[in-house]
Amino acid sequence: MLSNVFQHKAIMTILGISAFYHDSAAAIVQDGKVIAAAQEERFTRKKHDPAFPTNAVEYCLAYAGKTIDQLDAVVFYDKPLLKFERLLETYYGFSPKGVASFITAIPVWLKEKMFLKKLIRDELKEIQSFDKKKLKLLFPEHHLSHAASAFYPSPYKKAAILTLDGVGEWATASISLGEGKNIKMLKELQFPHSVGLLYSAFTYFLGFKVNSGEYKLMGLAPYGNPDSERVHKFKEIIKTTLIKINDDGSIWLDQKYFNYAVGLRMVYDDKWEELFGFSRRTSESEFEQQHSDLGLAIQEVTEEIIIKLAKHAKEITGAEYLCMAGGVALNCVANGKLQDENIFKEIFIQPAAGDAGGALGAALVAYHLYFEQEREIVPNDAMNGSYLGPEFSDLDVDNTNRKYNAKATHFSDFNELTKEVAKYISEGNAIGWMQGRMEFGPRALGRRSILGDARNPEMQKKLNLKIKYRESFRPFAPSVLAEDVNELFDYDGISPYMLLVHKIHPKIKQEVPINYHELPIREKLYVERSTLPAITHIDFSARIQTVHKETNAEYWNLINEFKKITGVGVVVNTSFNVRGEPIVCSPDDAYRCFMRTEMDYLVIGNYVYKKENQPTWQDADDWKEEFLLD
Repeated sequence: MLSNVFQHKAIMTILGISAFYHDSAAAIVQDGKVIAAAQEERFTRKKHDPAFPTNAVEYCLAYAGKTIDQLDAVVFYDKPLLKFERLLETYYGFSPKGVASFITAIPVWLKEKMFLKKLIRDELKEIQSFDKKKLKLLFPEHHLSHAASAFYPSPYKKAAILTLDGVGEWATASISLGEGKNIKMLKELQFPHSVGLLYSAFTYFLGFKVNSGEYKLMGLAPYGNPDSERVHKFKEIIKTTLIKINDDGSIWLDQKYFNYAVGLRMVYDDKWEELFGFSRRTSESEFEQQHSDLGLAIQEVTEEIIIKLAKHAKEITGAEYLCMAGGVALNCVANGKLQDENIFKEIFIQPAAGDAGGALGAALVAYHLYFEQEREIVPNDAMNGSYLGPEFSDLDVDNTNRKYNAKATHFSDFNELTKEVAKYISEGNAIGWMQGRMEFGPRALGRRSILGDARNPEMQKKLNLKIKYRESFRPFAPSVLAEDVNELFDYDGISPYMLLVHKIHPKIKQEVPINYHELPIREKLYVERSTLPAITHIDFSARIQTVHKETNAEYWNLINEFKKITGVGVVVNTSFNVRGEPIVCSPDDAYRCFMRTEMDYLVIGNYVYKKENQPTWQDADDWKEEFLLD
């Protein structure tokens, strides 16, 4: 019997999958701990890739050291038959409208999604063989997957959970109560009434791509004039004609103005043109003041809805803490406003709040609710800084160097490297920075980032136009030493996942012209609003990332070295990619992006590359053909 002392408890391993809509992903959980997660787009280089996440699954299995046969369950993030029911009932309810959409959608469902169990098994079979009779395949509801992704990694024993997105099966918003290992769904708002689809409708009307351009609308909104009659008029039109907002935050959308339920577009263009007095903006056309005014109007209406929903969640749960997930939870401006309301003591937002995070939530639902396993609460949160993706060795970097005949300096002492790179940043250079495990979720958090000097008034223009090749109005986020955040911003908490917008500190704010709000967008953009102009948005706000030595020592050390040189513990941080490209994953991705842009230096692990030392790049412009503009 002594041998029992040396027997190890079997590790429970669960694979979560999200796929077939947008932002496919895989995540793997062992004994309730999130150990690996990644979006499929990072491997295929197709932004928002909806395909089965073959590469992400392979990565997760390899990281866990498990085969498919060794998994306790594979969990898909929603219930496809419930979603099919919603489609059929919607087409029936709106008939005879929607014939074109019906003809497009239903054959795909009948061919593939109605038989999703078989499809998932077939896709897994392409990865490796397994005994399909032993495979446990589970399907929690979409909003439960979202809720689980936020609550279980949170540091709270008990919390209200608010999930907001376009639509899952039927639900578009839900309020739940998480306590211990349990989640109880309390209320939900159902399709077609959706704050996510409302925001996407305005994304469409203002010329951005739905399901990827919503964050651009959020960035455009502050260019609206908050004191103008037009913004007030637009808000009144939205709230009296398009929607009804109830005291509990639930909404009703007048479907005669919206086409998403059964059509191939978001709205009826002619009706919206009549309402707002201008036609739908076409992609890539110039922005006019009316566009940003409408953007500000819908942003403020969205904030009102979210705050009312949060207050109602507080009322019906009595919880002191709030967790949030779903695509709308990525609206970091609204998140900052919600935090300022002090409805809850603290708020935790899942860093991969969109559909990618559903893969993680699905795995956690299985562990805690299906298998009834207890929950271990981790201080701060259990997301490991969201650094859950692949990492690469010096051998991988050497292989990339040989492939491209790249010229790099190898630093044996990483402290010396950070001192050198901090000096480059202080001299006005743009740096590609790749270290350790890739981030999970849409934000670059100092592992796959492009960095610059926030004090440099030319840095925003340089990064937008010469490196990111994107719209000039787009703001950049500051990465600030967690210890210094209250010295530079009107905020004294933590924001490790870049999901909160707060105002800059008054002491770094600069005077602007009296007619500031009346200036054209391009003129307003280049007014220096603070001593950190590259990260100060048009309304004196910033999307803050607090950098913590405990979760990302390399990045913290770099910023700290920059502070020693400049006296300022903050740098510009934007994602390591060009417009339309997913964030880089591998050394190969990083080097190619570096050479196709006007970045000055690239850092991969202990290697530093100077642009002028590299061999001539032959296809410097081919990214414009390779990646579709988003």
